[in-house]
Amino acid sequence: MTTKHEQIIAHIESLDVGSKISVRQIAKELAVSEGTAYRAIKEAENLGFVSTIERVGTIRIKRKHKENIEKLTFAEVVNIVDGQVLGGRDGLHKTLSKFVIGAMKLEAMMRYIDVDSLVIIGNREKAHELVLQSGGAVLITGGFDTTDEVKRMADKYHMPVISTSYDSFTVATMINRAIYDRLIKKEILLVSDIVIPLHDTFYLKVDDTVKRWHELNERTKHNRYPVIDEQMKVVGVITAKDLLDRPHDTEIEKVMTKSPITVGVQTSVTNAAHQMVWEGIEMLPVVDNYGRLLGIISRQDVLKALQLANRQPQVGETFDNMITNQLKEDPASNGTAFTVEVAPQMTSHMGTASSGVLTTLLVEGATRSLRHMKKGDLVVENITVYFMKPIQIESQIRVSANVFDLGRKFGKVDVEMTQGTQLVAKALVTAQLIDR
Repeated sequence: MTTKHEQIIAHIESLDVGSKISVRQIAKELAVSEGTAYRAIKEAENLGFVSTIERVGTIRIKRKHKENIEKLTFAEVVNIVDGQVLGGRDGLHKTLSKFVIGAMKLEAMMRYIDVDSLVIIGNREKAHELVLQSGGAVLITGGFDTTDEVKRMADKYHMPVISTSYDSFTVATMINRAIYDRLIKKEILLVSDIVIPLHDTFYLKVDDTVKRWHELNERTKHNRYPVIDEQMKVVGVITAKDLLDRPHDTEIEKVMTKSPITVGVQTSVTNAAHQMVWEGIEMLPVVDNYGRLLGIISRQDVLKALQLANRQPQVGETFDNMITNQLKEDPASNGTAFTVEVAPQMTSHMGTASSGVLTTLLVEGATRSLRHMKKGDLVVENITVYFMKPIQIESQIRVSANVFDLGRKFGKVDVEMTQGTQLVAKALVTAQLIDR
């Protein structure tokens, strides 16, 4: 039987994209308290199919697929530029295909406008009209308003007209940065990407008996199940090992492993893999913010996801990427030594290489050498770093790694950084290895 919380989530998901949602409306329609309705709406927002916009309210949006996460909805643009919606609220859920700065003559500008594009422009009312007629949305910079006719057209075509106090360059920079951040996030696999949802999950209740476990085992061929209470909260996990020589009428609550490790939908797959390997767990329950069961992930699902992620093309650079891309392998070192020049971006306000950059380079040298010796994924467990001497800008430095302890699950690496013949930094890195 589904809980009130799950019923509200399902109801919200069934609404048409673009529908307005309010706590009072949900509470009235589903006969629940406003507090329960509020928590469910926030959960829907975390799951990505609801968006809240200042001065507009909460609306149902299209849930983003992982491959399209870099796309922004017009609702998100409003929040990014701290904008005000002047018209076309019914189109806020739509996804923008591109943005154009309309700093040109009308005839030239119209060649660049497609359906669902966003045109960043000042107080040019004629241009606003032409953009809407072409299926685009309008973002007016400088805090200007527009005509009532443009607002009526926006409502008619269901395309937003937004006003912001920022100038065109600042707005373009803000939107570009938001898209770039999403390109980086696209690489980060989350538990929500691989979770087996609740309707496909087999679980036991605290008052079930060992006989019920055997029935599920015969039906599903699985031997690990989450255990829930009457509120759908995960209170335990039961495995075949827990049931050795137990009579069939024994209650599950008496033999289950209590207070199990769980993860949320926003947990990274790498983090989940770390917990599974560290604790020797084959299955993890996935829960919401209140500990209620949303589904499960298995060790096999996690490893498949990590392998898939490693085959994806690079789509966005993090600061770590920008630093470590400077490392060049010494061909004669067999994957254990690298060289790099200290670029201006790597320095602190003192003009020497920053400690954060040096730590990143030391860890990268260690992990590359581990991967060279043992193919697979890894998670850095511990780093001990020593800095002996400041390193000046444009200095040539060498990172040398020595893997001195390598097992099935762990690797230890001693890393040295030298400038010429001088030792300038040293680190001991311990990493957890995840077999594919």
